[in-house]
Amino acid sequence: MSSGDPRGTLAAIWRIESPKLIATLSRMLRDVGRAEELAQDAFVAALSQWPDEGIPRNPGAWLMTAAKRRAVDQIRRDKTLHVNSGVTLSLSQGAVEPDFAGTYEEIDDDMLRLMFVACHPVVSKEAHVALTLKLAGGLTTAEIARAFLVPEPTIAQRIVRAKRTLSEARVPFEVPSGAERLVRLASILETIYLIFNEGYAATAGDDVLRPELVEDALRLGRMLAALLPYESEVLGLVALMEIQASRMGARVGPSGEPILLLDQDRSRWNRLLISRGLNALAKAQELGTSLGPYALQSAIAACHARAATPQETDWERIAALYDALGQLTPTPVVELNRAVAVGMAFGPQAGLEIVDSLLDQPSLRNYHLLPAVRADLLFKLGRLSEARSEFERAAALARNSRDRTLLLARAAKCPPQRS
Repeated sequence: MSSGDPRGTLAAIWRIESPKLIATLSRMLRDVGRAEELAQDAFVAALSQWPDEGIPRNPGAWLMTAAKRRAVDQIRRDKTLHVNSGVTLSLSQGAVEPDFAGTYEEIDDDMLRLMFVACHPVVSKEAHVALTLKLAGGLTTAEIARAFLVPEPTIAQRIVRAKRTLSEARVPFEVPSGAERLVRLASILETIYLIFNEGYAATAGDDVLRPELVEDALRLGRMLAALLPYESEVLGLVALMEIQASRMGARVGPSGEPILLLDQDRSRWNRLLISRGLNALAKAQELGTSLGPYALQSAIAACHARAATPQETDWERIAALYDALGQLTPTPVVELNRAVAVGMAFGPQAGLEIVDSLLDQPSLRNYHLLPAVRADLLFKLGRLSEARSEFERAAALARNSRDRTLLLARAAKCPPQRS
């Protein structure tokens, strides 16, 4: 075993290699639950041998060989059981014995299939996130639970239930075609973006950012883009995440407090990530298809990335892009974001009119950003007493303690108006 932190080294190897192992074994066994068990068995074997023998030069290949051998043994046992019980095993339903020479292309195909399986509609949306992070992201159940501030047994139950559902539904280990492919791809993209958003703007707890989740989402998105380079929405999502992630260094202050977009030091934005994001957006636009929701959101993010100062932001273009986004996804949250853009482009009163039209939306009743946006617009209009009340209401609804502190600080800057 090499010097340094052996536990950290082994954890990193598992995180990198386990998705490939599970993907390949799932193709062989047609069962993600059994595939994960055999991948873990191979890793347990490594833990017993590597401390004495040292970590192999190519640990992934060592694990893959060990895991495949276990899979072949499992397949042979299954065939023997079927023969002894007088049942014929259909190769179309069961698994076939592969050779050990898997190519990178095969592994890539397997990873893509694994993502489609993890986000199959027979599994609940909340389980999509846990299962994708577990199988395709290489995270442990404990890591997923910590990331989403959910008890570990809850995450474990979701994963177990999802794997059982997939097995009982006999979900094929394949990339679907036609309309089903589009539906499932949309679910994959939504899952990856949910992971990213929880890392970029934590909904609860004491931290604004959870960088590990951002990195996991970026890794999954980049992987998906490499596998599906001609899907504009995949490229759009990657572009959106790259550009948003570029702001992370400027998004929190020295004490961990959130810094709003227009107050950020743009010299601290990561230019490499911005470049990557703009390149991905350009590729999506070059495909010649109409831009979908993620590509439109990345175009909005690009407007901010291209502005050297807040004053140079093209708010009229952003408002127009939100108009287009609202046509594709007419949700209250999109409309609330459009209100911000309209308020910046055409004055706070125009934005406030849009916000006020959303006050009766049931889905926004407990959404702290609705009163927060309304408070900001009221503040700009000089209606300080009303702004203070709205900032305080937003703080009461906020689940993240850092957001709550920021909103209360803004409320304190709005002294009640004298009559």
